[in-house]
Amino acid sequence: MTETAPFPKLERGLVAILRGLKPDEAVAIGRAVFEAGIEAIEVPLNSPDPFVSIARIVEALPATALVGAGTVLTAADVDGLNKAGGRLLVSPNIDAEVMGRAMNYGMVTMPGVFTPTEAFQAIRLGASALKFFPASVLGAAGIAAMRAVLPAETLVGAVGGVSEKDFAGYKVAGVSVFGLGSSLFKPGMSVDEVAVRARAATVAWDAAFGAAP
Repeated sequence: MTETAPFPKLERGLVAILRGLKPDEAVAIGRAVFEAGIEAIEVPLNSPDPFVSIARIVEALPATALVGAGTVLTAADVDGLNKAGGRLLVSPNIDAEVMGRAMNYGMVTMPGVFTPTEAFQAIRLGASALKFFPASVLGAAGIAAMRAVLPAETLVGAVGGVSEKDFAGYKVAGVSVFGLGSSLFKPGMSVDEVAVRARAATVAWDAAFGAAP
């Protein structure tokens, strides 16, 4: 393929960020998140053996799950992600080489941006969605100001310091995708605790955006 894939239509615009996940807990945590109603899962590459965890989650979940990696910084990382079977590529920055390699695999891409310059560069490079990061620094007002000059069809996500308590405020700013990190998962949490947090996030999403069909 020669282009990134469009961001798929998920029941909820939620991405679980499982930073620090270990391979031996990947399947149980991944299933708990998915069964709670979060269909997109990223394992940041600064986690222990991340490609092993990604491969195990991909194998364990239905094909409808959007599984991939975060903190993807190099073209070699993209190759590793593809080998593990991941389809979602999330990065903290916008990098032309990374985006070009992702296009080769037809991946769903969500590069990190912070300024209008970076946002328009990401769009030119074919981003499936924009990840405004860190969203807690920009705030809903900052994202809204930039959203006003972006193409209307641009899918905008907020990641970094965001929890289910922030959905309504960011919705007004035109945000429709949220990456949930430490509010959802931290190393050492039990499967049950992650499941409770994931369900709370889906309830909050349904309250802000309307219940999933």
